Amino acid sequence: MYGTFTSLLLLLGVAVALVWAFRRIKLPAILAYLCAGIIAGPHVMGWIPDPDEYHLIAELGIVLLLFSLGLEFSLPKMIAMRRLVFGLGAAQVLGSLLVFLTIGFLILGNWASALAVAGALALSSTAVVIKQLSESSQTATRRGQVSVAILLFQDIAVVPLLIVIPLLAGGGSDGSIAYSLLMAMVKGAAVIAVLMAVGKWILPFAFREIANQRTDELFVLATLLVALVAGGLTHAFGLSMALGAFLAGMMLGESKYKHQLEADIRPFRDILMGLFFTTVGMQLALNSFIQSLHWVLLIILGMALVKLLIIRYVAKALGERDRDAWGSAVSLFQMGEFGFVIVALASSYQLLSADVSSILIGVGVFSMAVTPLVIQKLQPLVSMLVRESEAEPNIEQKVDASTSEHQVLICGFGRVGQTVSRFLDAEGIRHIAVDNDPMRVQEAVAGGAPVYFGDSAKRDILRAVGAARVPLIIISFSDDQRAIEVLREIRAMNEKAYVIVRSRDDLNLDKLNEAGASQVVPDTLEASLMLISHVLSHSGIPIRRILSRLEQERRNHYGDMHGFYPGSQTTIDHETADKLEFLHAVNLPEQAWAVGQAVADLDWDAHEVKLKALRRDDVEVEEPASQLELRAGDVVLLSGKPRHVESAERWLLEG
Repeated sequence: MYGTFTSLLLLLGVAVALVWAFRRIKLPAILAYLCAGIIAGPHVMGWIPDPDEYHLIAELGIVLLLFSLGLEFSLPKMIAMRRLVFGLGAAQVLGSLLVFLTIGFLILGNWASALAVAGALALSSTAVVIKQLSESSQTATRRGQVSVAILLFQDIAVVPLLIVIPLLAGGGSDGSIAYSLLMAMVKGAAVIAVLMAVGKWILPFAFREIANQRTDELFVLATLLVALVAGGLTHAFGLSMALGAFLAGMMLGESKYKHQLEADIRPFRDILMGLFFTTVGMQLALNSFIQSLHWVLLIILGMALVKLLIIRYVAKALGERDRDAWGSAVSLFQMGEFGFVIVALASSYQLLSADVSSILIGVGVFSMAVTPLVIQKLQPLVSMLVRESEAEPNIEQKVDASTSEHQVLICGFGRVGQTVSRFLDAEGIRHIAVDNDPMRVQEAVAGGAPVYFGDSAKRDILRAVGAARVPLIIISFSDDQRAIEVLREIRAMNEKAYVIVRSRDDLNLDKLNEAGASQVVPDTLEASLMLISHVLSHSGIPIRRILSRLEQERRNHYGDMHGFYPGSQTTIDHETADKLEFLHAVNLPEQAWAVGQAVADLDWDAHEVKLKALRRDDVEVEEPASQLELRAGDVVLLSGKPRHVESAERWLLEG
């Protein structure tokens, strides 16, 4: 009915509209892609009658996602995680397979069919879980690493399942099955060894040569080529493409190019991942799904319960904390994308009926759709599952009773916060910090820093770290909107504290002061002051005079430093247009309306601009006298917001 181009155009239009709508109501974009796939698929609008046509392109999204994940894991880290990958991962897959196989045989009465169902349900979604963990900054947490380890083993376990199911359907002997599995293991070990050797000795040299050319598109092309070749190589030897991409990324993760590689691959990864989730949504037949909804929900509950119990108790037995064990278990409750592959394979060999296949596809789509919401609410869910006596001590318990003795509270423990902390330590000033990055807090605590995990915009956290009593508070992150939220909470409990706020520039200076900041330190203006101090010192100006001038600027809230001359690279959007302050020089020709008018007679305030200076005959007058009349050829230097400056220029020229 529709051409390929028209179909894609309609799919993209629906996807854009749904992603916008879902993000507006703070729902994950994955849900929007799934809904777009359901709408565009063969069972609703029929714009794309055969989703398999796009499956290979969509699968590239998973390849690039795993390549990005591999960049975050070095070989030593993977060796250190072998207990989790081959211990916990193997226990989860084998345990789940055994339980589901038994239940499946009791219902279906056929071991081959039961194995297909068990294989589909035992695997979790690498694409959804890793994407959501990355977006919520949980990949580096312990529970995130436990989840990744299990997913890596599941990707390996797909291979024997895809080999065994056709053999069982064809009535293969035990000897043929064992031989096929042995050959798959030998091929897998060989291709992994080749990839690791190439990644360690050839790729760093190749990327060094490419980087020396300083051509961005060449670097991007090389990155895509490496990820796809690695995935294609493992696929050719019977392993998953995602596993090969992960190994290639892991080898390059030890190089100095890892951050550039990740940045280059991200746009392609996100677009292709979106296409992948739409193809998942296309597989759902709405009529069958609605008719069998009770079975879908029952299977999801049973699948989630089995995975939760196995992962939680095996992880606990391996020494993981209760919170991390439950956190990874909850994250992996769903059916994965490889489950669709197993269902399709089993259906092609007539191991599963159309009704059973439809129910399993419904289980996969529905459980994957719910997963982003579950991972977003992971902390509260884990808190419900973990008994209070075993729970990780909350911040109130971790902060000692002597918080009242702390002289400084640092909100945000990034680079600036850590630098402040080091100087306070050097002077023996007691202080405490709070930060919401779990990896940073873990590293800092291991190094002996007085930092605690928590969101400093929450009143309970601020109260726990003594914000109500501490005399000096520093907000060290450069997110003005978040800083305003923190300021309001601080001022609600402590009106006397001196609060120093770091800001990237002076766009929100007034808002920060109104919210309760005692002093705002804009990065750009302070950098300018430091540069000025070096220049003046090198020019022979006495240091006392320099310090006095700098202090005067700070007391004046950087008054003389507001406003700048815009250039061709200056970006102005609707958010910054009313915050920026420009300097603009207006040359008065003979016919200008303002010629002959005295400075005092011109109503500068009505046009919301300031007369910063007047240049006449190459002599600049910073504070022109009020009775001074403007002449033709004068250059008037105006300061104000962009639209006010433009309007004032027309006023001076035309009246």
